[in-house]
Formats: sequence, C-alpha cells, structure tokens
Amino acid sequence: MPTAPIIETDRLRLRAFCESDLDALARIYADAETMRFLGDKPLDRAETWRQIAMFIGHFELRGYSVLAIEELATGELLGRSGPWFPEGWPMLEVGWVVDSRRTCEGIATEAGRASLDWCFANLGVNEVCSLIRPDNLASARVAEKLGASIERQLDDFFGGVANIWVHRR
Repeated sequence: MPTAPIIETDRLRLRAFCESDLDALARIYADAETMRFLGDKPLDRAETWRQIAMFIGHFELRGYSVLAIEELATGELLGRSGPWFPEGWPMLEVGWVVDSRRTCEGIATEAGRASLDWCFANLGVNEVCSLIRPDNLASARVAEKLGASIERQLDDFFGGVANIWVHRR
C-alpha cells in the first residue's frame, strides 16, 4: 500500500489525517456555517472521529484520500482538501473545507490547486470535479479561480442539489 502524500505549498502542508487532529477538526465541524453545505448540520466529536476514520479507510481502499490542511508556520489544522471518490460519487472529486476563522485568506484556493495538481500528476486523470451546492457562493468562487466550470447538476445528491464543477488538466 502506498504512503499518503505530503504536499507543500508556500503556506500549507497537506498530509494524512491522524487521531491527534480530532480536537481541531471537531471545532471546525461544530461550526454551523461551515457545515451548512456539507450535510446541513454540525458534527459532534464522535461524528468527527468517524469522519477521520473514513478518510483513513478511503486511503486504504483507494490509495488516496482527503488530506488535512496544516499551516506550515504554526502547525495549526486549517481544514481539509484532497482527492475523494467513494462509492456512489459521479467522478473523482477535490473539495475543500476551511476553518471559518480563516476564510478569505486564499487557503481553499491554495489547497485546492495543490490537490488538483497532485491528482493530475499521480492518478492518471484528465478531469476532476468539485461538487458544490448552488448557494455555496464561496466554494463556487474558488472553483472558478481554479478554472472549473459547471458541467451539470445532480438533483438529489445527499438530500440536495449539487453542481458538478469540472476541472481539466
């Protein structure tokens, strides 16, 4: 089984999640505004633990997974980004979630770009999607900055509508 990648940018390190990320990720997932577009409700500590376990399990099954976004200068966990393709997804996805205290700093764009570049260089794909709810304007702006465009819409994606933004190599 391959080792999880460590991807570094000027400000960020994307790396595998570990159990010690639980407190920081639980704080991020407890924020109602952050979670509004990711299942509509905040997650408690136990649900967050299961999310981390799911990311680790996805890596074991697929050889890649969503990665923790860590700030290089401080070591602070800022969110998550990376490749994701569980059963039932329309195609390989790269998404991003950033701590609400750190939005509007370009973190999602930087992490999303690093994740996409890694996918194109390592997974042999020419297209990657981002599944974004139509009213998630901040994520739509990030997708646009990354060069994606809406290809189609899923009318029932986990209880809501999602646009499929496609990024091409």
